[in-house]
Amino acid sequence: MTTVEFTALMVLTTAASFTPGPNTTLSTALAANLGLKRSLRFVLAVPVGWGLLFSLCAGGVGAMVVALPPLRIGIQALGVAYLLWLAFKLARSATLAQADASQLNVTFWQGVMLQFLNIKAWMLALTVVAGWLAGREDAAARFAIILPLMLAFGLVSNLTYALIGSLLRDWLSGPANSGLRLRWFNRFMATVLVITAAWMATF
Repeated sequence: MTTVEFTALMVLTTAASFTPGPNTTLSTALAANLGLKRSLRFVLAVPVGWGLLFSLCAGGVGAMVVALPPLRIGIQALGVAYLLWLAFKLARSATLAQADASQLNVTFWQGVMLQFLNIKAWMLALTVVAGWLAGREDAAARFAIILPLMLAFGLVSNLTYALIGSLLRDWLSGPANSGLRLRWFNRFMATVLVITAAWMATF
C-alpha cells in the first residue's frame, strides 16, 4: 500500500469513526446514563460487529447487498426502526436509577447486530473494500493491515464518546438527583438518533 493510499485511508477512517452517528450517540448516552463500565459492552461490540461486517463485504456479501435492492432496503428499514425504538426508550429515561433499571439495556450482541442494520457501517465497509481491496493482487495482505486499523479506530472513537458521557454523568444527575438535566440530555440524544435514522433512510 502506497503512502498516498494509506493517508487517504486514515483520513476516511478518522472522519467515519469520529463524526456523530448511531454508534457514537449510543456510546455517549449509555455512559451518561449507566456509567462507563456498563457502556463498555456496547463500546466493544461496535468494532467486533463492524469487523464481521467488513470481513463479509471483503468476501463478496457486500456486493450482493448492493445488487439486491430489496435486501438493502430491508436492512435500511430495520436499522431505522431500531434507532427510532432506541430513541423512544432514551427519551423516556428521566433519572439515572430509571435508566439503570431497564430503559437502556443494550446488550453486547445487540451492539454487534446493530452494525448489520447500520447503513453508515455498510457504506464505510463497501467503500474500503472497493477502494483498497477489490482487484488487488495483495488484497489479503491489505486486509490484514486494514482490519485491525479500522477496529482500533472504532474502539477509540466510541470509547472517547463514552468517556465524555461518563464525565457528564454526575452533572446530569442535577441537584438532589432531580434528573432534570439528564431528562433534557436524553431528549437531545434521542433527537440525534431520530435525525440519524432519517439520514440513514435517505441512502
